[in-house]
Amino acid sequence: MSLLNIGMSGLSASQSSLMTTGNNIANVDTAGYSRQQTVQGTKASQQFGNVYIGTGTTLADVRRVYNSYLDAQLQTTTSLNSDSAAYLGQVTPLDKLLSDSGTGLNGALTKFFASVQNVNAKPGDDASRQLLLSDAQALSNRFNSVSSQLNEQNANINGNLTNMADQVNKLAATVAQLNQKITEISSSGGMPNELLDARNETVRQLSTFTGAQIVEREGNVDIYLGSGQPLVMGNTVNKLEVVPGKDDPNRLALQLNRGSSTIDITSIMTGGEIGGLLRYRSTVLDPAMNELGRVALVVADQMNSIQAQGIDKNGDFGSNLFNSINSAAQMAQRSIASGNNSAGSGNFDVSIEDTGKLTINDYKVTFTSATDYTVQRLPDNSSMGSFSTLTTPAPVIDGFSLNLTGGTAAAGDTFKITPTRNAAANIKTEMTDSKRLAIAAPLGAAIAAGGSGTLTIPASGQPTLTTKFDIYDAATTTAMQNGLKNSTPTKVVFGDVSADGTSQTYQFLDAKGGVISSGTIKPGENNTLSLTVPLKDASGAPIPPAPATQYTVSFDMTVAGSPGKGTAINVSLSQPGSLDNRNGTTLAGLQTAQTVDTGSASKGISLSDAYGKLVEGVGSKAAQGKLDSAATEAILANAKGARDSLSGVDLDEETGNLVKYQQYYTASSQIIKAAQEIFSTLINSI
Repeated sequence: MSLLNIGMSGLSASQSSLMTTGNNIANVDTAGYSRQQTVQGTKASQQFGNVYIGTGTTLADVRRVYNSYLDAQLQTTTSLNSDSAAYLGQVTPLDKLLSDSGTGLNGALTKFFASVQNVNAKPGDDASRQLLLSDAQALSNRFNSVSSQLNEQNANINGNLTNMADQVNKLAATVAQLNQKITEISSSGGMPNELLDARNETVRQLSTFTGAQIVEREGNVDIYLGSGQPLVMGNTVNKLEVVPGKDDPNRLALQLNRGSSTIDITSIMTGGEIGGLLRYRSTVLDPAMNELGRVALVVADQMNSIQAQGIDKNGDFGSNLFNSINSAAQMAQRSIASGNNSAGSGNFDVSIEDTGKLTINDYKVTFTSATDYTVQRLPDNSSMGSFSTLTTPAPVIDGFSLNLTGGTAAAGDTFKITPTRNAAANIKTEMTDSKRLAIAAPLGAAIAAGGSGTLTIPASGQPTLTTKFDIYDAATTTAMQNGLKNSTPTKVVFGDVSADGTSQTYQFLDAKGGVISSGTIKPGENNTLSLTVPLKDASGAPIPPAPATQYTVSFDMTVAGSPGKGTAINVSLSQPGSLDNRNGTTLAGLQTAQTVDTGSASKGISLSDAYGKLVEGVGSKAAQGKLDSAATEAILANAKGARDSLSGVDLDEETGNLVKYQQYYTASSQIIKAAQEIFSTLINSI
């Protein structure tokens, strides 16, 4: 009987090993499956005389081949790789969009300025003017198109965050259910290998969506997000929710709902696809939208300002080429009141005062009392100072000013200020008549007939306005432009030369011959005259009426040579159809003029350089993202290889085991056969 029992135990053990091997082979492609192996033990020996003889084998365990360190490494690298892949998937199309000549801004800017040069060569040509207007329309359309695609990318990120949060919640619920089942089986002494594998695989899948800290506790797996916020604790699950951001509803935020409370974890979510999308949004997408908007603001502001300084083909001062950057709608869009503000807190109108000093940052306004507030520059929260809503005029901060409207704020109310965010989407070409393009300078000078001496006016010495019309104060600008029309022509009349010949007097006369001012020049040299014209209405009365300060317009003019006494220069407004292109030359100069970021230490860069800086910045981040993705893919492959080398099913190894256990089974059956034959012989002999 002992020999029979030994054979039976071997038969049973080999059969269990065959079943385990077969199970391994069947699950070779099962995700997360850890191969299993049988563990045998020796049965207690029996004493026969002075010796002990074994009684066979027993199946001690069916064990998972598993290493917690390798599995944790796989989860971590999965999270890192998913983060890099999601980031790269967003930054690559943005890089192509901005850098491509067909979709980016460089081509449209270059074509626009080429048209400006073409008009300057032929100021009176209607076809050239119409082409310039068409290219201005193409430029604003390109701003709109690029901005639209950036906004669409933000909308896609919002949608992806919603879907991913739903997946995280489903996986978290699965982990909690598996925790409960595993605890129940383990408490009764069982070893639920398949459930343990399923839980590990679920946690790995969760790691593709977000970085998570895994803590094993009493047979359970607890999962924490961010800086330690619990998603799963035992069989209890907290819900990850996607909600409109309190500071910016257009950018969805993540919060963890713990039943009795919620906590915003957007800023501390890292790893996985969610972490990659949030990282891309904060470090690439938002700065790109702000930079693009800043360039759009400078384009509209500078070109409109230059238009206001010139004369169009009809003989009128130029009108806006692009829509005003300080329309009521645009000013209101630049401030977002927090969802936690007090009732009736109102909102800010954000007026752009100096486009050159704008940055690509957003800002946070926090009220410390009903009238006092502080401003911080984001994302580093550097202080811009403390201010009051009672201050008039409103202080200028980095090129913009704030005016609280529509309510009264309370202490603790906050606002997010986005001065440039929406500008590229809002820029429009407003001008429709090419004759309204102000290519000519407003004032021209010519030497009056009958003069004597060697007086000349250099080509570069024609009158140049030094007074800048404020295009955002339409009433004042219109009054000053009309006043200049009424107050010209003026005249410069030269007088006597001093006895030593080193100076000569002149008088600046108004249209009626009245003396406005006087001065001296140095005969025989180039002399720049800085002249100021008091403005009057059509009746000759000063504008504005007393007691207000009279408006004036100043200009510089250069003269050369030695004028004879009584020689005069007539200064008059440019006439309709003028072929002068001096204002057009100023417009063309915007291509290289330092008009962007003039408040920085570099003292500004050009429009093309500003956009080039944006393209270069996104390009470098795309290149870094590609390197990071390649690196994390390699790390993930190594981690997966290390895990599979230990826990994965090797068909060659399992085939060898199959043959071994088959032979084991056959040998055990032979033991049983031998025992039967011995027993039969014994019975027959009796």
